[in-house]
Amino acid sequence: MKNIPVAKSKNCIIVAMIVLFLVACGTSKKAKKSSDGFTKLFNGKNWDGWYLKIRKEDPELAKKVFQIENGMVHVFKEVPEGSEVGNSDNPTHGLFYTNKTYSKFILKFEYKWGKNIANNYQQFQYDAGLYYHVVDDKIWPTGIEYQVRYNPENNKNHTGDYWGLAPYDWTADENNQFAFVNDGGKLQAAKKGEHLAKTPQNFNGLNDQWNQCEVIVMANKYSIHKLNGEIVNMATNFVISEGKIGFQSETGELYYRNIRIKEFDEIVPMEQFLN
Repeated sequence: MKNIPVAKSKNCIIVAMIVLFLVACGTSKKAKKSSDGFTKLFNGKNWDGWYLKIRKEDPELAKKVFQIENGMVHVFKEVPEGSEVGNSDNPTHGLFYTNKTYSKFILKFEYKWGKNIANNYQQFQYDAGLYYHVVDDKIWPTGIEYQVRYNPENNKNHTGDYWGLAPYDWTADENNQFAFVNDGGKLQAAKKGEHLAKTPQNFNGLNDQWNQCEVIVMANKYSIHKLNGEIVNMATNFVISEGKIGFQSETGELYYRNIRIKEFDEIVPMEQFLN
């Protein structure tokens, strides 16, 4: 066996150490799973894995609409000029979107309302939302919305309403709010637009308290909308099975935080989430 020159041997060791260091750095950047199987979808520091888009395609304006502070996304910290209530152009309607697409998952996040109002507030008070199964990123996108909304005029919660990408199978009571069949819900004729969540036992409006949201999505089979631990809406048989995820800016100041996701390789029967 030939002797390896000392200089060459040292170079090989140095190269190997550099490779190991780079691998370690790459690994550390990957989101780590917690003990419950969830990973952070938003890291609380920057927009890695996301991109911003608003109706007025202005990247700098989008950064004013969606600001990162204290590990949260602060929407409409200030209302930009031109986005005052009543401006029909609604230039700062928008979303921050994931780069990736998702199909089978549980998504959890928290939100609370601020006080600032903007755009078409007179039509939809304190309105925002979570979109999933987004197949384009226009404003507004083609996808399914977990509505985030509070109307202080009648103290009514709308968080958990469905919006978009209809038709799908949905059951409701005589008040046209979601209800399980066992609770008197009846299958409704296919329609577009809003599918009202049932009134939750508790929700937080303009009291500076956080709401806990959970969306369980299993491809095109079904999704379940939960608010503060309670199932408030559910639908089945969607026309699409995957897409991007996006969080809205629309008419009110709010904060998003603790955005986490748990993905699945196979469809989980809905019965496991209904107990």
